[in-house]
Amino acid sequence: MDVVVAGAGPVGLMLACELALAGVDVTVLERRTEIDPTIKAGSLNSPTIEALDRRGLTPAVQEAAAFNMQAFAAKGRAPGGKRFAGHFGGLMIDGDLLARDDPGLAAAAARGALALVSQQQLEAILERRALELGVDLRRGVRLTGFADDGDVVSITTDRGPLTARWLVGCDGGRSLVRKHAGFEFPGTPAEITAYQAMADLEGAEGLPGGWHATGTGVYVLGPVPGRVLVAEFTGTPPDRTAAVTEEELEGAIRRVIGKDITVTGIRTATRFTDNARQATAYRKGRVLLAGDAAHVHSPFGGQGLNLGIGDAMNLGWKLAAVARGDASQRLLDTYTAERHPIGAWVLDWTRAQIAIMRPDPHARALRAVVAGLAGTTDGATYLATRLAGVWQGYDLPGEHPLIGRPAPDLELSDGRRLAEHLHDGKALLINTKLQGYGHACAEGATKLLVRPDGYVAWASETDDIDEAAYLFAMTAA
Repeated sequence: MDVVVAGAGPVGLMLACELALAGVDVTVLERRTEIDPTIKAGSLNSPTIEALDRRGLTPAVQEAAAFNMQAFAAKGRAPGGKRFAGHFGGLMIDGDLLARDDPGLAAAAARGALALVSQQQLEAILERRALELGVDLRRGVRLTGFADDGDVVSITTDRGPLTARWLVGCDGGRSLVRKHAGFEFPGTPAEITAYQAMADLEGAEGLPGGWHATGTGVYVLGPVPGRVLVAEFTGTPPDRTAAVTEEELEGAIRRVIGKDITVTGIRTATRFTDNARQATAYRKGRVLLAGDAAHVHSPFGGQGLNLGIGDAMNLGWKLAAVARGDASQRLLDTYTAERHPIGAWVLDWTRAQIAIMRPDPHARALRAVVAGLAGTTDGATYLATRLAGVWQGYDLPGEHPLIGRPAPDLELSDGRRLAEHLHDGKALLINTKLQGYGHACAEGATKLLVRPDGYVAWASETDDIDEAAYLFAMTAA
């Protein structure tokens, strides 16, 4: 087969969809027999919403988000009062403070800067799409080892051997693919042990919802009944792999909140730390990494799922082009070059949140300063744009400001939006003048070359460019 993807989480499924859309034979191996119900990510940021829109998945995403909003309303937890624009280290960002003229937030607002969609909902959406595209999804199959033989990758599983031209590890933070291939994975060790759970609690009545800092850590209650998050600055847990017990969760809650709260039942629970590490390169021969396999960090700020979807969108069309023989393997080197800086930023973003969540006096003083800045228009706008991901782009050659940025979602002459023309996963060449646009609508560009992932590879403001120069520029892009 052309490509084997290890892991059927949202990143592995998104990558499989991209490869299958481009006509590549792809098999996904997943040790779980069904979608993991453990409570995880709960929101999509602007680049992820754009990516799903470019593949025709907006209706399914909007349906999931609407269902969640109805659930909030039914439980009396519908967002109200101040507009919620995210949080930084538990400091709420007031959406009413945001600068209305900020171009990034305005563009994101047109599609939604934030969508309340759970990881499980997104996985279900992507699994349906993958099966529609003919992806060979094999659940209940565990990858046990592999060897990069130069021309192919020989893979062993608990269901027998496989051979593929490429192997991509989307198998999470404890990635077997990353470890077996010997990727370097430097970073910073954990300071916290944290729990996120949906649990039945006795003795928590009357406690206010939202984020709270105490003398021993931080905790969150809500926004739905039974949801609790507690973080203690006590280093790593003794056993990361063991199931979270009622006694363990109860002990952490009591130590952080300072009340005799009893856990009478756990519906779903997970344990995590702020261990922050990143592979120095995302490719080693015929083995690649994406998502948590390539980078791990604390989940504060909700960046992990979105970062992984960005990896899949960037890698998908490139690996497909190489697998089809349309491009050399050098194209795959641009995957690390473009995605590694964004991953490094996310790691630092989460580290900064840990720094203002520590219970020591210096950290609490710093937290007060950051809270003051977050309460201003400039501060709230800065934090919101970073959380929404509207700043993200790639350092591509060329002078035009659109190059390396997401393409503007222009309405084209056939009445469809630019994003709708990307549903087939192919690149677009657009003449904005023939589409009836003035310079303002396309930021001065008269011609745009849009990559399959929706980012602008080349833009020109010149009308009288001769054919030879035009073809040279296009070929270079």
